[in-house]
Amino acid sequence: MITGAVKNKVDQIWLHLYSGGITNPLTVIEQLTYLMFIRSLDKKEQENEKMANIFGEPVSHPIFPNSEVGRAMRWDNFKDKNPEEMFNIISRFVFPAIKAMKHGQLPDFDADGKLIPVTGDNGEVDDEETAFSKYMADAIFLIPTPQVLEQLVTGMDDLYTHDLDSKDMQGDLYEYMLGKIQTSGQNGQFRTPKHIRDMMVALIQPTPKDTICDPACGTAGFLISSAEYVRAHYGSEMTQEEWDHFEGPMFTGFDMDHTMLRISAMNLMLHSITHPNIAYKDSLSKQNEISDAFSVCLANPPFKGSINKESISEDLKAVANTTKTELLFLALFLRMLKKGGRCACIVPDGVLFGSSKAHKMIRKELVENHQLQGVISMPSGVFKPYAGVSTAILLFTKTGAGGTENVWFYDMKADGYSLDDKRTEVAENDIPDIIERFHHIDQEAGRKRTEQSFLVPKKDIVDQDYDLSINKYKEIEYVPVEYPPTKEILKDLKSLEEEISQGLKDLEGML
Repeated sequence: MITGAVKNKVDQIWLHLYSGGITNPLTVIEQLTYLMFIRSLDKKEQENEKMANIFGEPVSHPIFPNSEVGRAMRWDNFKDKNPEEMFNIISRFVFPAIKAMKHGQLPDFDADGKLIPVTGDNGEVDDEETAFSKYMADAIFLIPTPQVLEQLVTGMDDLYTHDLDSKDMQGDLYEYMLGKIQTSGQNGQFRTPKHIRDMMVALIQPTPKDTICDPACGTAGFLISSAEYVRAHYGSEMTQEEWDHFEGPMFTGFDMDHTMLRISAMNLMLHSITHPNIAYKDSLSKQNEISDAFSVCLANPPFKGSINKESISEDLKAVANTTKTELLFLALFLRMLKKGGRCACIVPDGVLFGSSKAHKMIRKELVENHQLQGVISMPSGVFKPYAGVSTAILLFTKTGAGGTENVWFYDMKADGYSLDDKRTEVAENDIPDIIERFHHIDQEAGRKRTEQSFLVPKKDIVDQDYDLSINKYKEIEYVPVEYPPTKEILKDLKSLEEEISQGLKDLEGML
């Protein structure tokens, strides 16, 4: 989370672009993201070189070409040059190079400054269109002057060196930008905090054989958290076939914002995912006909708003006849998952207890026709400072034949951060307990409903008209408090009154 002095630095960088004539907020975000990406490529190459030196071998597939131009394109080499030279390097070489990037490698340039396309291991030019090349094709370098560029590079280098190097950088910056332009609240686009994404991924436990989809991917945060989990838990034992799957086919994301798709493509590229299926698609519309395709869905779909009823896919309306996006996305997950596929998604609290026919339909579908495993109620401060909405995480498996016997409820009270607008780190954190208990759910059977987590039989949920709010099942334990007799209390009050009167007399005597 970007806070305090870091916000001031980001504001100052924004102001430099604004003063240079770039006033469209989304354009500001794009231009800053390009610079973030350029810097990140150099840092990634430095890591590759460090590992190669340890093993005494050259980097097998370097990001930057081994030439004079290739060396000049690296962030640490041009950041201290004079403004005119820096502007020339970035506008003539770096930006055209990242637009033509293939398989994680930047192209070289000939003596006349003409781009030399990247070739494959067979020496031939690869014309295959990747998600990255597709969404970078119409990218434009709009930083107006060398002076503005120097201010941006200096400001961002300071920001990253002192404040952001160990954080979820692209996401943090983008989240703050959305907050500044005040569109996130209108569109329901709130980036999920990284620790919440990581928790959801740890609950689902993706493997190298999974195919993972986020049909409202934003900046691809869930896909990246999934990639990090798979690499951390399976990386040392993955086969070449699994690594090939990991580099692209494993990950799919859809969004309706070209800026987000560009950021997603850059973000995934930096995590060694060179061929993801990142596409411009209205996931809820008739243009999306995907079904039974994925083994995992992870998402935080837009909550607010509704869509044109005529454009909604008919099979989604069959499950939830509504225009509310939060209900339609649940129906979409069920359609897009294979049988046995798992889903963890964030929903607003209203989905859990809403009384409309559509609300009840989708809850009944999850409970009766599939296996609803868990409902985690999160505190309303999780999305602060950008929203105070109360949310929950639903965990379910697509079966098409029922399977819900007991539903696990957890009342999350703390996520490791304060629940005010500052969101500073605190000691209280339920996340490790949530992960541990969910993966040992059989041990929850003996827990009482007065505790923080417990199991509720399907019959109880059916009897409550499929209400999934934890307060419907949680029992409050009232502890009787014994007070002394009234005469005793009055006696104590009289004694206190006498003490006060004596004190006042003593004070008057001192005057």
